[in-house]
Amino acid sequence: MTQAVDTHALVRGYLAAKRAVIDHGHIDELIWQADVATVPVTAASFTREAAWVVLNAGMRESVVRGLFGRLAAALFEFDPRRIVENPEEARDSALMIFAHRRKIEAIVQIAQIANSTGTRRLRQELRDPEPFLRALPYIGPITWRHLAKNLGVDVAKHDRHLVRLSAATGRPSVDEVCAEIAEWTGDPTSVVDVVLWRWALIHAQKCGRACDGVPVGWRRTDARWINGSSLGADGSVGCERRLHLRA
Repeated sequence: MTQAVDTHALVRGYLAAKRAVIDHGHIDELIWQADVATVPVTAASFTREAAWVVLNAGMRESVVRGLFGRLAAALFEFDPRRIVENPEEARDSALMIFAHRRKIEAIVQIAQIANSTGTRRLRQELRDPEPFLRALPYIGPITWRHLAKNLGVDVAKHDRHLVRLSAATGRPSVDEVCAEIAEWTGDPTSVVDVVLWRWALIHAQKCGRACDGVPVGWRRTDARWINGSSLGADGSVGCERRLHLRA
């Protein structure tokens, strides 16, 4: 395992990443994630968030975001009762916008499950979400966490960006690195997840696909990270590739 970055450097790095995320105009995402835990889940919101996760599997988030409004209209704003009553219309309309039959079929099936399960039981299932969510079509051992997080459960998703960052900091799992940051900053684990994930996307756009997306100092204790000198003039966080450093 990589030598663990000390907690001080980890938290300073997180706060710099959070600043960069906000500076790039994504503060609404952080507010939404913080607030979602206070909003009671309904059958419609469950269907909507499940659709979002299913559509994003293996896709760029920006592509799905660009189509999601039209898909919502095609799928009756994710009202599960209306989808159940008009499954062929919903399916055909959605396929005209997003031509992935397995994903659209999975969304229709999830709407049927949400409709038959009902709001009250859906909320009960989210008290121990993994068994119920993993049984849904097109939801697996990684994406169930994404869905749970978007439904207000305080968990982190184990996507490739966060797995890479947790390994780079010398932590054994995404859960541990997010929980450590959450404990020291007071941010919910789910918000820590969004900050690190969004920062990784911003960073990749700036640095290029060859970059591993790991900031300076998150491979090892690095004074330049701690004192902030690894930040660019625009507040972006540097990486070892861009600064021509080697571990």
